[in-house]
Amino acid sequence: MTLLFEMGVPSVKQTRTLTTLFLLVLVLFTPLPAHADFVGSACLKVSPTKFIDSLTQVIALIQQLASILSRFTSRFADFRLATAVSDCLDLLDLSSEVLSWSLAAAQGKHNGTGNLSSDLRTWLSAALAHPETCMEGFEGTNGIVKGLVSGGVGQVMSLVEQLLAQVLPAEDQFYSAGEFPSWVRRNNRKLLQASGSGVAPQADAVVAADGSGNYTTVGDAVLAAPDYSMKRFVIYIKKGVYVENVEIKKKKWNIMMVGDGIDATVISGNRSFIDGWTTFRSPTFAVSGRGFIARDISFENTAGPEKHQAVALRSDSDLSVFYRCGISGFQDSLYTHTMRQFFRECRIRGTVDFIFGDATAMFQNCAIEARQGLADQKNTITAQGRKDPNEPTGFSFQFCNISGDSEQTYLGRPWKAYSRTIFMQSYMSEVIREEGWLEWNGNFALDTLYYAEYMNTGAGAGVANRVKWAGYHVLNDSSEASNFTVTQFIKGNLWLPSTGITYTAGFTL
Repeated sequence: MTLLFEMGVPSVKQTRTLTTLFLLVLVLFTPLPAHADFVGSACLKVSPTKFIDSLTQVIALIQQLASILSRFTSRFADFRLATAVSDCLDLLDLSSEVLSWSLAAAQGKHNGTGNLSSDLRTWLSAALAHPETCMEGFEGTNGIVKGLVSGGVGQVMSLVEQLLAQVLPAEDQFYSAGEFPSWVRRNNRKLLQASGSGVAPQADAVVAADGSGNYTTVGDAVLAAPDYSMKRFVIYIKKGVYVENVEIKKKKWNIMMVGDGIDATVISGNRSFIDGWTTFRSPTFAVSGRGFIARDISFENTAGPEKHQAVALRSDSDLSVFYRCGISGFQDSLYTHTMRQFFRECRIRGTVDFIFGDATAMFQNCAIEARQGLADQKNTITAQGRKDPNEPTGFSFQFCNISGDSEQTYLGRPWKAYSRTIFMQSYMSEVIREEGWLEWNGNFALDTLYYAEYMNTGAGAGVANRVKWAGYHVLNDSSEASNFTVTQFIKGNLWLPSTGITYTAGFTL
């Protein structure tokens, strides 16, 4: 530098050159932020730069695929086909969104729980599930469109699988209290305590069918909520049956819905696969916006067992909670599609695969009720959809009560190759078959699935005559079962306290 200035007063051009050189040196020799180093050293098998480049590539590919697919949105007279195309656009948009969260996290912007590994693996698993659901929506439609879409979707899924394989399993590492994400607020306990007590909670919107509130439909109240809200938007829904299909889109963050009781406030619909809807679009109530909380409400689909897939509730909401809620239908009642979800003191009723999806979902102190379906129909409580061994997803049931009307009931069957479900410390009535679990199709996934039982009680809990599959496990101590507690499985200690919901972190009630 000294020699350069000895040459005399630099020209404007030389000054600009020197400034550029100085900035370059500053960039090269300035240490990376601590978070970027943390990501590279603790969460990834590759450099953050390589991971970020790969993420950017996948996002660009999804956007290109969505642009091509959008040209077909109004060209089909077939309702199911048109719906499948519309589903794909929404699902690709959801994938792009969660990949953008992953990109921000990899760049050191903490926008999740604070456990980067858990966040990245959750979001990448969702980005993997969405395009597959897109393809599943074409079932029963003209195969030409499915063929056109499948190539691009397959490429997206392959790239996301590669990204998922680059993230190390989650450790109990998190940011300091001062860095906790601002969109998660610790002020919900009073809101929750007010509900269910006969006193109307302090609400931003009140829904009442009789006109005594701000809105007469739940859907209108949802539309009134701000996008990307950094604080809770509370919707109080007075007792009554609201016959409508409600969807909370991905931009609607931190919505809390509070009803007057599990049997008092009911949102009801009857969409079904037989009537032309895709499974993804059939829910009476669907939520994608992160941080959703519902309490003292029921969601039902009344289509009936003969209408096959008919979803009451679908959730893609990360860090969502359903407390003292009812979910009632027949086949496919509860679609825990993606993300981290917690169900506490809920009543879930259905017939075939009535809890299904690829979420990381924890059910605690819930009543699981198998209903009588079609004649000679075999009921399965779960059909978990983990498709890649690197996904953290699965279903964990703890302190639940499993009963029902059907004597042909199984704990689950493997919808996808790495299906994962565990029942622990739960009561099982005689409705559960002695073999416990049911095949999906011959030997499919019997060696790669993970099904387990730990310390269950009741007439249906005996394990002596359970299936003998390689992937089935009877756990005799807590060391392996602890992986499926609130603390470990959904990293609940990092985010459930902020919701104000009661939960059990480990094995003790």
